[in-house]
Amino acid sequence: MSDNYRDLIAWQKARHLALNVYRCTRRFPRDEIYGLSSQMRRAAVSVPSNIAEGKGRYSHKEFVQFLYHARGSLLELETQVSIARDLEYIDLPVFETLELETEELGRILNGLINRFQVPSQRIS
Repeated sequence: MSDNYRDLIAWQKARHLALNVYRCTRRFPRDEIYGLSSQMRRAAVSVPSNIAEGKGRYSHKEFVQFLYHARGSLLELETQVSIARDLEYIDLPVFETLELETEELGRILNGLINRFQVPSQRIS
């Protein structure tokens, strides 16, 4: 495995997801600029940021801890995307795209966590 976080598929997909969230939130109502829009952007940026920071650490244990943070941010984002859809800030095709991206990235993060985690602590 490369030492460069940019080579990780998880980071590449997380970066792409963050860009899509920024594009989508541009169309939110102006009064959401410090509300849901801001929350979604922060959560989306947190995912690739945590993957990159974890990759730069010196142990697999630390890397896994940052992957958990990335996964937590991803779950926050999934919730926020659902709320944005419920409020009709995003249309169905955009919602479905973001939902598919977050689900795929979640599976990838779980795979990485399982790969680098101590066997007795693996998730299913």
